Amino acid sequence: MSQGLLTVAYLAASVLFILSLGGLSRHETARRGNIFGIAGFAVAVAATVLFSIQGGYGVIAVTVAVGAVAGAFLAARVEMTAMPQLVALLHSFVGLAAVLVGLSNYLGSGGAELVGAARMIHDVETFVGVFIGAVTFTGSLVACGKLQEIIRSKPLLLPGRHFLNLTILIVSVVLGVIFVQAGTVAAGLVPLLVMTVLALFLGFHLVMAIGGADMPVVVSMLNSYSGWAAAATGFLLANDLLIVTGALVGSSGAILSYIMCKAMNRSFLSVILGGFGAEAAQGTAASQAPAGETIQTSAADVAAMLGDAREVVVVPGYGMAVAQAQHPIREIVETLRGQGVKVRFAIHPVAGRLPGHMNVLLAEARVPYDIVLEMDEINEDFPRTDCVLVIGANDIVNPGALDDPGSPIYGMPVLEVWKAKHVVVLKRGMATGYSGVDNPLFYKPNTLMLFGDAKKSVDSVLGSLAGEPAAKHAASGK
Repeated sequence: MSQGLLTVAYLAASVLFILSLGGLSRHETARRGNIFGIAGFAVAVAATVLFSIQGGYGVIAVTVAVGAVAGAFLAARVEMTAMPQLVALLHSFVGLAAVLVGLSNYLGSGGAELVGAARMIHDVETFVGVFIGAVTFTGSLVACGKLQEIIRSKPLLLPGRHFLNLTILIVSVVLGVIFVQAGTVAAGLVPLLVMTVLALFLGFHLVMAIGGADMPVVVSMLNSYSGWAAAATGFLLANDLLIVTGALVGSSGAILSYIMCKAMNRSFLSVILGGFGAEAAQGTAASQAPAGETIQTSAADVAAMLGDAREVVVVPGYGMAVAQAQHPIREIVETLRGQGVKVRFAIHPVAGRLPGHMNVLLAEARVPYDIVLEMDEINEDFPRTDCVLVIGANDIVNPGALDDPGSPIYGMPVLEVWKAKHVVVLKRGMATGYSGVDNPLFYKPNTLMLFGDAKKSVDSVLGSLAGEPAAKHAASGK
């Protein structure tokens, strides 16, 4: 009876997870998708505790309570700018769980009753699950460190790094054969532990060799890895829900990684092999002098230009996230729309440091969904746009990606903002983007530079639009 109820509950949870992914695919249904996901996890945990576990309820209750408090604390304290590294850190938990479950299951003689082909399949599941989990664990920690700037974003390019990675993979396969053929737990433990150490190093080395500009793809890739690690654990424990959930996360992460690689004109393999940004670093070192003259402007002039425009496009980037300027930006948009100006947002697939980073920030600021457009939807509209406001974006608006064959980002699809009548770029200074590539956009005759903190600059523009002192808006905390 209990097994039947458990199966039904797991089926319901699986359906809720599928509905959650479907809901998260659109702005309008994202909140509902989150609710479905929460409900699915609640059903899964409750069913597992009630129908699958015998005893130990006190320990489980304490563990769940500690996890819930930690999750609530993180959700309340972590800023949106730190969300990418938090996601990477959470991926590491999944990888570590896969490693610990695989090792404990093997040490507990999991599958000892199996013989022949069934036993071999079980051992392969154990080995693969631990391998993927270990790579995910250290890789996610390194990605978190790079995003948090604890670890430098520049790729670590060791001599013969590709040969080293290939050697680790070959040795791991050999160890896997030895592990499967081991007759006892003691004999199989040594190759399993050696492989675990090698996989931990492989995950560390793979992500260390990937430059900061590829971090959004890496986070998505690690999301996929964590899903496959969960699926492998599901096979190991004969848990259908883990298999389904892991497959959903793994496949969706892989699809998103492919989409982002396409948006950067990069192959998935080239991201995994790493090294992006090394050429850029060498190139910029040789050309530290400015590539041209910039034209500076003031907040009052920008406000006048926006007020006189008929069509305005706002391009947000990571600088907007750091300055938390999305709320005054929404006020500027409301003011302009109230004056009859057509205002829209242009979102590049890899803007920020996390897939959908800008979309989440704008949703948080309650920007209407219908004016937030993807790159492919709005690129052809720039020639008839009067003014483009670029806030903290760099690489995603770099014309060198289209017309400079020597640029490391050549071929990467970008937002072609320079085709507009006027472009206003809000930046702290002339520093390059995350890829380390200089941006010719800043030196074009139709580009104006408004230097300073994005939040303060946007507040000043908002104050000029409303005919009020900027300090009033800054003091209001808007």
